[in-house]
Amino acid sequence: MKIKTLVAVLLLAGGATGAYAQNDCKANSSISHEAAKAKNWKDAYAPCMEVLKDCPTLRFYTFTDAEDILAGLMKPIKDRNSAEYQKYFNELMEVHDLKMKYMPEFASKGTKLTYSVAGALGRKAIDYLTYAPKPDLKQAYGWLKESVETDKAETWSPIFYYFMDASMRIVKADVSHTDQFFQDYLNVGQYLNDALAAETAAAKKTNIEKMKETVDAIFVNSGVADCESLQKIYGPQVEANQNDSTFLKKAISVLKMMKCTESEAYFQASYYMYKINPTADAAVGCGYQAYKKGDYDTAVKYFDEAINLETDNAKKAEMAYAAAAAMFGAKKWSQVRSYCYKALGFNENFGNAYILLAQAYGSNPRWSDEPALNKCTYYVVLDKLQRAKSVDPSVADQANELIRTYSAHVPETKDLFMLGYKAGDRITVEGWIGESTTIR
Repeated sequence: MKIKTLVAVLLLAGGATGAYAQNDCKANSSISHEAAKAKNWKDAYAPCMEVLKDCPTLRFYTFTDAEDILAGLMKPIKDRNSAEYQKYFNELMEVHDLKMKYMPEFASKGTKLTYSVAGALGRKAIDYLTYAPKPDLKQAYGWLKESVETDKAETWSPIFYYFMDASMRIVKADVSHTDQFFQDYLNVGQYLNDALAAETAAAKKTNIEKMKETVDAIFVNSGVADCESLQKIYGPQVEANQNDSTFLKKAISVLKMMKCTESEAYFQASYYMYKINPTADAAVGCGYQAYKKGDYDTAVKYFDEAINLETDNAKKAEMAYAAAAAMFGAKKWSQVRSYCYKALGFNENFGNAYILLAQAYGSNPRWSDEPALNKCTYYVVLDKLQRAKSVDPSVADQANELIRTYSAHVPETKDLFMLGYKAGDRITVEGWIGESTTIR
């Protein structure tokens, strides 16, 4: 009887101890949670760590509280190599691991979790990159890659950013990562497109669009996104999305930004966009495609349409200049002149338009039966080149080189003297040119 009584007493004592432990956990949880809400990290720290040690499955928010507490304690410490900082950092990583371990148990008990275990791994990677004294970029990339490729369209947006940023930093240090970087970009782009298609809330759609723009910017600024690689990436995507105006518009924008306007992907995206919605950008792309094929009249038709659709005068000037260049290719000189002046009407400081006009005059200087008078055309050419560099310093080097070239073609003083002209006289270059200049 005495043995039975002793066992009963021990069992009762054990139950009481368990109850006391449970009560201690609840008390510590309440204390730490309230202190964490007040951002009183020092007072929140000890009770929170006790809860995680003694009863980690009590409440899920204990883990997120612990993450905030440890981050709050680390931030004021300037020396990341100090023992105190390293202690808090190691504990933060352990909290993330413990949370991932118990998340399935929380879910099985009906706890509503807002992210998956893969999402928790992505959050761990972000904290690792943010707080590690010397983060291993490839380690973080591996965690982020697993997170993204598991959750796909369900991935938390910041994880997309850190994943692409890590991939970009790796490729900048190691060119052998290039193909993987391109694949990461394609995958993330697809996941974001899927997320956008599934989302119904306007505000969340806007956030997804912003993340897409951020991911595009990371790709563009990577330093490995040349026109050849963009063609490989966008070529198949343009064909697969030829009825998706949102995608086509984005593709056209990226290809233009990267100056890949001679790529087939740019031409095709512009063509499909033009069929759906003939915007100014789409018409310009179709115009460049026709220009590349040598179909200058068709090119001008598209450029004219683009001018009519566009509202920005600077862009209108570029489109008129493109039309002038097409007419230059067709050797339709009067139309070159007309479109150059149209471009200058939209942007009076458009140096390239003056240079193209000068080159057109220099290419067809004949307007008289007198050779010396024909050579006066080169005075007009020099006028336009001087004007180009005076209004647009960015073209000064090109203008000066052409000035040196064309200056060798002006008429001899004696030849003009025989025709009754001298330095300082005004003369009108007639014919298709119709410009007055000063003999010098």
